[in-house]
Amino acid sequence: MILTIDIGNTNIVVGCFEEKGQEKRLLFFERFSTEQEATPLEYATIFKETLELHEIRPSQIEGGILSSVVPSVTGAVKEAVEKYTGARILVVGPGLKTGLKMKVDDPAQQGSDLIVGAVAGVNLYPVPQILIDMGTATTVSVIDRDKAYIGKMILPGLAVSLEALSSRAAQLPRISLDPPGKLIGSNTVDSMKSGILYGSAGALDGLIDRINEELGEDCTVVATGGLACVVAPLCRHRMVLEDDLLLKGLLILYEKNRKRQK
Repeated sequence: MILTIDIGNTNIVVGCFEEKGQEKRLLFFERFSTEQEATPLEYATIFKETLELHEIRPSQIEGGILSSVVPSVTGAVKEAVEKYTGARILVVGPGLKTGLKMKVDDPAQQGSDLIVGAVAGVNLYPVPQILIDMGTATTVSVIDRDKAYIGKMILPGLAVSLEALSSRAAQLPRISLDPPGKLIGSNTVDSMKSGILYGSAGALDGLIDRINEELGEDCTVVATGGLACVVAPLCRHRMVLEDDLLLKGLLILYEKNRKRQK
């Protein structure tokens, strides 16, 4: 079994894949909060409880791989998993084979989560391609017809936008981000939900139109991230929803770099 771990600013997403010949099955998909002050022991406890919940023994984990956009947490999580399972954990970064062509000014400055998502995208879906990842920030990455990563756009994430709105406007409450019943809100809460969610959907539709125009052809659109399932249905463009896109990308990278485990 292979552990795949994606460390984001807000959440850590963990998946476990079982390999049977050419078939790879995702056994579980879990999400817990990123805690920058947590020790390796505290993270080890979380992973122990997660594996026990799914009735998986540490000895069944033969290896793993993680990507992280939070450097202060990377070492603690890697140490925690290696101590508990006894398996070596690869870290996405310089020196790891990706097979991805990069047509950007500074490839080393691209976030590991974007690389992992792009690797999954080019291996699973037709190109050219637009990859939308809705996390703390919303990133819109573009892969051209030659399967090269050519750049991205970065927008404030939904939660960040909502937090800014609530904290800067004294009379606006903190709200959840479940979809409103209609576009035009008849009360403050529904008006905020509508503005944040439909505003984000409209922004994504507009970016997709402009990207297609700049490339001169229509792109496959793939959406992932914690809030993608809320926003994607509000968009006018058809999107493929992939909750576990990054975990699949991590597994692909693990397979490309498996010899490093030995």
